[in-house]
Amino acid sequence: QGQLVESGGGSVQVGASLTLSCSASGRSFSSYAMGWFRQAPGKDQEFVAVITLSGGRPVYADSVKGRFTISRDIAVNTVSLQMTSLKAEDTAVYYCAASPGLRLTTMAKDYDHWGLGTQVTVSS
Repeated sequence: QGQLVESGGGSVQVGASLTLSCSASGRSFSSYAMGWFRQAPGKDQEFVAVITLSGGRPVYADSVKGRFTISRDIAVNTVSLQMTSLKAEDTAVYYCAASPGLRLTTMAKDYDHWGLGTQVTVSS
């Protein structure tokens, strides 16, 4: 079946850094693209970043480019999202997701495995 579990969320101040982790279990996700999405209160879900093992460069939303870095460690089945220079507008629930295949897709409909999310709150 496969499960994704996020961790690392919390409350930080503007300008701080935070690293989210997504632990994958129950099946191999090596042939999946792994992504992060977020949803702020009252807003639609938003793509954040995606990575595959195909060698292509990760893709980032314009709003996080240069501040967030996505990486994955197949050996321990984890995907991480390193977030720096956090802004108040980064406040959201962050979700880890897996999409079958190796396309660097930014569309939530292409992902068939989702975690329950982890809250990130950035305050001034």
